[in-house]
Amino acid sequence: MVDGRPRLTPAHQTIEFGELVCSNSLKSESPQSAPWLLKQEMRRCGSALLRIADETSVPAGHALAVDRVEFSRRIAAAIEADPAIRIIREEVTRLEGFDGITIVATGPLTSDALGGEIQRITGSDHLAFYDSISPIVDAESIDMDRVYFAARWDKGTADYINCPMNRDEYDRFYDALLTAEPAESKEWENLECFPPRYFEGCLPIEVLARRGRDTLRFGPMKPVGLRDPRTGKTPWAVVQLRKENLRADSYNLVGFQNHLKYGEQARVLRMIPGLENARFVRYGQIHRNTYICAPALLDETLRLRIHPEIMFAGQISGVEGYTESIATGMLAGIYAASLVRGEEPVPVPRATALGSLIHYITHAHAKHFQPANITFDLLEPLEDEVRKKVRDKKERHRIQCERALANFDAWRALAVPAGIPIPHGSCN
Repeated sequence: MVDGRPRLTPAHQTIEFGELVCSNSLKSESPQSAPWLLKQEMRRCGSALLRIADETSVPAGHALAVDRVEFSRRIAAAIEADPAIRIIREEVTRLEGFDGITIVATGPLTSDALGGEIQRITGSDHLAFYDSISPIVDAESIDMDRVYFAARWDKGTADYINCPMNRDEYDRFYDALLTAEPAESKEWENLECFPPRYFEGCLPIEVLARRGRDTLRFGPMKPVGLRDPRTGKTPWAVVQLRKENLRADSYNLVGFQNHLKYGEQARVLRMIPGLENARFVRYGQIHRNTYICAPALLDETLRLRIHPEIMFAGQISGVEGYTESIATGMLAGIYAASLVRGEEPVPVPRATALGSLIHYITHAHAKHFQPANITFDLLEPLEDEVRKKVRDKKERHRIQCERALANFDAWRALAVPAGIPIPHGSCN
């Protein structure tokens, strides 16, 4: 195993394995949701990283969120303790010349040298989008008299701090956000080969705000399902804060990634009720994420068509999100193990969540390809007859999940090396 990040980057704060640079959430654990389904499939394959995520989880309502420091520490400890893994801490600049199978799993801020090598190997231009990081505040600096704990629609435990706004407070905040001064562009943001192109699912809050006065109220500041227990009413807008660690000594502002000057962030974000005296552990920032045009380059087993000894996994392959990146890394490992044994990998079925994710990145329209999170839109649709008969969306999702897990278990028994137990249980 070659760790190509023996140094800090503009986004990373450590050189440890598995450092989460944006949110600390691995998304929903609500049964019959698409992120839940993907994690269920990963658990059935014995995903080591998901096990560590479960062990280092922090209360986050119906989501799986982790203590990012402990998560990274345990990953490093597990890798260093494995006698089958040899760690080489140096920058990778060439992809040819390695014996056997090579899995490329570089994440945010792929180095210029490795990026150039990937471009040379693939014969294709790099694609890139810009991702942003949410601010984190010191828990002791939050005015608890102005906020309340609740989970949306009371799903899961009430682990989120909610900062309610009335209409006047929201309007003042919105106007201040629109006039806030952006951070200065860094040298690596102005490269001609990496034009500014934000990922639609993780837009900076100021970019989102420019789409209209009510856009935030239907996005990260959506108040529905967050009735204030002190008044019995639903606020005009709500800012949610999520725990960063089990000590609950810091919280991140959910969905408040931005690219504003630090002083401007402090000025604008302290207009949020309860954060008037907020101390920021980390300000929001922006970083470049790089990915290949997978539909033009990869087959269904994540191998480069022109160099089948090279595989791609994680964010570089065109998936978006921690869970999705971990899942494709796990799958690449399974496929690589088959190849080492002299066997042809068995592609994960399209009817599964993981299979649907791989199907998207390898079959999407190459010209318009963008990274994707796992959603039901990617899953294999139900037959028209079933859709007409089952009108309730939740019931349709339950059927899709049940089918996906059945298909996954059948594939798992056929394609994954023996020794990893399959947990049994229903989709209910």
